[in-house]
Amino acid sequence: MSNVKIVLASASPRRSQLLQEAGLDFQVLTVPVDELLEPDELKDPQQACKTLAERKAGATVQELLAQGVDGPTMVFGSDTMVVLDGVIFGKPTGHDHAVRMLRALSGRTHQVMTSVSAWMMAPGATGGVSVGYRSFVDVTDVTFRDLSDQDILDYLAKGESFDKAGAYAIQGFGADLVTGIDGAMDTVVGLPVERMRQEFPELFA
Repeated sequence: MSNVKIVLASASPRRSQLLQEAGLDFQVLTVPVDELLEPDELKDPQQACKTLAERKAGATVQELLAQGVDGPTMVFGSDTMVVLDGVIFGKPTGHDHAVRMLRALSGRTHQVMTSVSAWMMAPGATGGVSVGYRSFVDVTDVTFRDLSDQDILDYLAKGESFDKAGAYAIQGFGADLVTGIDGAMDTVVGLPVERMRQEFPELFA
């Protein structure tokens, strides 16, 4: 599938870096979407994560269809959630919120869920475009060490927390908060590349 154009429906520099390191050529195209979910949707974190990835990818697919698709195209949308005891921890709304998140995660094992929604578009001979998609969620367990109040304040002073789910970045200074992981590091960073290799081996050939 070397002739397939790959589009990443995410502005995350971390996801772009992971795809680049995997050796894929791609372009980035994002379309703003409503990321609010209904209370019923939040009851199942894995489904909620998948829903947002599908929403992001689907919006980019609609934009590409409006522009015109001139060849086979694969669009990847993704979303990452931090989950503790079934409760979703999104991006903190401010300093106090980030403190509460990290205090809750202190000394505990939580899950980081990253979903991928892959949409394949293939133009037909009659001018139409066939579209199909499939989605999956990859989960990694992350264990934090016990954090003192000063540990939390010192970490937040680094400034990397406020656009990250769960208020930490494991690829940055947040690694110092972690005592162990069970699963793929890429999933925690924001894109489960090894799982993608398994799901779409033809892209990585």
